[in-house]
Amino acid sequence: MKTHQEIDERSLAMHRLVAARVEQDPALFVKAKGTLARWRNSVSASSQPWLDEWERLMDRGVEACFAVALEDSPKAAALRQSSPFSGVLSNQERFAFLRDWRRDHEAKGT
Repeated sequence: MKTHQEIDERSLAMHRLVAARVEQDPALFVKAKGTLARWRNSVSASSQPWLDEWERLMDRGVEACFAVALEDSPKAAALRQSSPFSGVLSNQERFAFLRDWRRDHEAKGT
């Protein structure tokens, strides 16, 4: 990764994949809610406002949550940095995504 913009683009693309997985298996949304609840007890005070925002979004439901999480905006990019959806993809899926992302972006010269 060369720039914050590239990191944000990768995070957005990964969250699009996560949203597709959650659409296929709604139980993964419940899993992410559990992750959020666990994080409440272990993250720093400075991260709590982001968890508050995730909780508000998740309480509005899957579609409303991903409508914001998949925005191409500075707020959504910041929110994705503390995403409770981190455990939705298996290690194999995540590594495949990262491999493909790197390959595609090296091919583009970015």
